[in-house]
Amino acid sequence: MCKGLATLPATCLKSAKDIKHKISFLLQKQESQEVDHKQTKETKNEDAAKRMPTAADVEKWKESFSCVMNSETGRSVFSSFLRSEFSQENMHFWLACEDFKNTPTCKLDKKAKFIYKQYVAEGSPNEVNLDAATREETCENVTSASPSCFDEAQRRIYILMEKDSYRRFLHSKLILDLSQATRKKDKKSGSHTADIRQELAGGA
Repeated sequence: MCKGLATLPATCLKSAKDIKHKISFLLQKQESQEVDHKQTKETKNEDAAKRMPTAADVEKWKESFSCVMNSETGRSVFSSFLRSEFSQENMHFWLACEDFKNTPTCKLDKKAKFIYKQYVAEGSPNEVNLDAATREETCENVTSASPSCFDEAQRRIYILMEKDSYRRFLHSKLILDLSQATRKKDKKSGSHTADIRQELAGGA
């Protein structure tokens, strides 16, 4: 140790060491946060790339509504279209019903009431368009919840999306842009398109 430091009181040396340790800790924490942020960003970009459809995907979706609904990417793209029409609650409800079917028995009652209050009850925050008879039937089903208590309501909303929204989806700017972008990308490199990520994220 140099003479200058040796002449300092022990308390000063301890304080200096403490400050050094704190600075070192903060620098390590900052580096760790930067790495985590970078990894998170890279993961999101990879996930987004996986979700982007190919030209074959888009052509398949044009064949039938079931092709859209049986594809995770198809449901995501269709949800973007529904969002542009302010009717995304239909997809949210359908997905909630799918998830509900796999709910453990001990949680059925609580989850059924939540879905009913969220989507089915009159004046609910995300009320879906159901006829009075189906709404009443669903209300009765929820009182003795079972995995199938939303089946009829879910079927009605599926038909509504298929007969109404899907037809407009086929002629929408979103699907037309996707068709053109994916064809160009597939011809060029065979990779997924990223040309309209922003449109998919914010709605058509």
